[in-house]
Amino acid sequence: MLKAVIFDLNGISCNNTPQPKVPIPYLDQLKADLQKNGLQIADIASIAGNSCDRASSYSALQKQLQVHPGECVAITDTYWGLLSARNASVTCIGYHNPDITPQDLYKASFLVEGFEEVDFSFIDRVYQYDHMHPVTIATTHNFIIRELSVDDVRELYLICNEPSVRPYVDDFNDSLAVEMEKQEAYIRNVYHFYGFGLWGVFLKETNQLVGRCGIEYKQLGSEEIYEIGYLLAKPYQGLGYAREFVTGVLNYGFRELRLPRIVAVIDKENIRSIHLAEQVGMQRAGACLRNRRACYKYEITGSLLCG
Repeated sequence: MLKAVIFDLNGISCNNTPQPKVPIPYLDQLKADLQKNGLQIADIASIAGNSCDRASSYSALQKQLQVHPGECVAITDTYWGLLSARNASVTCIGYHNPDITPQDLYKASFLVEGFEEVDFSFIDRVYQYDHMHPVTIATTHNFIIRELSVDDVRELYLICNEPSVRPYVDDFNDSLAVEMEKQEAYIRNVYHFYGFGLWGVFLKETNQLVGRCGIEYKQLGSEEIYEIGYLLAKPYQGLGYAREFVTGVLNYGFRELRLPRIVAVIDKENIRSIHLAEQVGMQRAGACLRNRRACYKYEITGSLLCG
């Protein structure tokens, strides 16, 4: 669990010469948001001073804050700060500071060019990714929508092979062992890179995986689209559940990801899925072929979303 954020900014050069202290826009706003969300914040310069050796300083700060390395995130704008954080087993976010050159921050868990859109949620997500913890995307009345872990694949594999679901699922065609390997790669290459993807849908009361829903960046002919996909286990179909979590994902896409439009590509024979798309406000926008199957294309903008 993330408990503290350590700042190592406007850093030092390799010859122990302090860099000019330049105010960083929105940094105070970020610190206030972190504290508002219950995190401790600290400035490593308060202990390290102008020393390039930050390793002992990380240890001292962690004792002072009463946290472990695995409970911290560091934000730094120098190679030395990054190296020290990594050596201390601390998740590190690199800040591309235009007033410090050269910078070598490519080994950071994430790079940012400013702090205007960086907040607690962003930093917590970087932390979760770095520790391979599934990130919770949204909650609805009955469901938790979160990233899938490798441990979830076995249950999802069973759902995808149900007779009512299998005809409309394009993935999960390999053995369980292979699908688990694919999910591990998906976590690093899709969740981490895009910040979105296909997520698991879990019942709040039991934490039971009952479906999948999410958004993927895809190519549809010559068109680049953000496509929503969804499926639900047979025992939970026909209860209004799908509309609930699909609406939750659409809301997330428009409000958090700020997508202008979301598309669904639905097999013409998948009547239940077509009805669902129309229930949440999606409108038919043509037809297409996918994997040699005739499909309808539905789309929606935020202004058309039905709750």
